[in-house]
Amino acid sequence: MGFVILLLLTFTTLPLSSSDPNDEACLTQLSQTLKDPLNNLQNWTKSTFANPCSGFTSYLPGATCNNGRIYKLSLTNLSLQGSISPFLSNCTNLQSLDLSSNSISGPIPQDLQYLVNLAVLNLSSNRLEGEIPQQLALCAYLNVIDLHDNLLTGQIPQELGLLARLSAFDVSNNKLSGPIPASLGNRSGNLPRFNATSFGGNKDLYGYPLPPMKSKGLSVLAIVGIGLGSGLASLVISFTGVCIWLKITEEKMAAAEEGKIGQFMPDY
Repeated sequence: MGFVILLLLTFTTLPLSSSDPNDEACLTQLSQTLKDPLNNLQNWTKSTFANPCSGFTSYLPGATCNNGRIYKLSLTNLSLQGSISPFLSNCTNLQSLDLSSNSISGPIPQDLQYLVNLAVLNLSSNRLEGEIPQQLALCAYLNVIDLHDNLLTGQIPQELGLLARLSAFDVSNNKLSGPIPASLGNRSGNLPRFNATSFGGNKDLYGYPLPPMKSKGLSVLAIVGIGLGSGLASLVISFTGVCIWLKITEEKMAAAEEGKIGQFMPDY
């Protein structure tokens, strides 16, 4: 009987859920690389990182839990600065990451490739720099990639077109260059297609579905317009010169047949 009571007391003193060390490391590192000038993350403390979840309940603002693990982080429009920690990849159960509408700078970490369950990646409206990591293609469940309004450079990785679940893609208003991969710009079959708004606002980016790039040379109409816009004075001078030239030609070719003057006219 005493043994049964002791056993019951042992089980009742055990915690119902324990924190995941990966989630703790993920949150700790992220809080250190992000800067919070308005103190919007004042509850992001070491004690909370040690146990951020209890089942489906989260003790951390901006976080959502699922079975004791962080599966969603939404820290939008909080005036956050700093950079994205590569240790964010430790949140291996993360399915949605939304850090949009802040002032976060630096690169997009290649280590996000280890978030194998990630379905939504929204880093839009920040100050992110560098290239789009081609390693994101390893996140096979990605169906949303939103990177618009940043300072990203380089080409769009063609590997991203291999993401069969990708249904929303936006890299507009960056500094991207080069051709749009056909695997993204001209998708075939039943794969969702992306229109020009997904790629616009990148000065040196080209290819379908963007409209053809305008020629840098002067068109015929532009040249005529420049001539016509040179003013009445230049037209009068030009007309006077032509009249003098015709008079001289007429005197020299008086014996020639009428109608042959045209073949000596200069090409205007």
